[in-house]
Amino acid sequence: MTAVPAAVERELEAHDAFVPADDADGYALTTTVFDATVTAADAEGKRDGRFLVTVSLPTLDAAVAGETVASVVEDGWFDTLERRLADVFTVAQTSTHEDPTIDRNTDAITVTLEYVAWDATEGVADAKALIEYVEGTFAQGIIPGYEYRGAAATLLESAQNRGQQATEEDRSGTPM
Repeated sequence: MTAVPAAVERELEAHDAFVPADDADGYALTTTVFDATVTAADAEGKRDGRFLVTVSLPTLDAAVAGETVASVVEDGWFDTLERRLADVFTVAQTSTHEDPTIDRNTDAITVTLEYVAWDATEGVADAKALIEYVEGTFAQGIIPGYEYRGAAATLLESAQNRGQQATEEDRSGTPM
């Protein structure tokens, strides 16, 4: 999928959250802590494109710092992630899609999402929503009690910062 259709390319170029990917064909989403790439190809009929979204996530063991996660915990965590990601297309406007493909190796999980969009603008918006759904699903699966590194640590830190900001805003409001 190297030749992105012109309409899709225009939408990706115009979108403030996508930039051309450095080391891959397609475009990267800048609002996620994970490597996420969007490419597209021509689709049949009057549709603007067949999209391919790829998101790379760490396994639980790769995200945990300083210790090895027991295989039973890792396997249960991955099974839960797979079940949650089965619903990924509920956030997209497209109804023409393949089932998500989720591949796991020792250190990484690759989530591949393929769909057809009638309209390039809608297809690009779906790409962003799908990637953010994958990121949020990963974040929901972070298990307390471990020290995290990399993208998982960044997600936790961002959540803590947002929580602290909300608390400070609550305290700075006028009393009832």
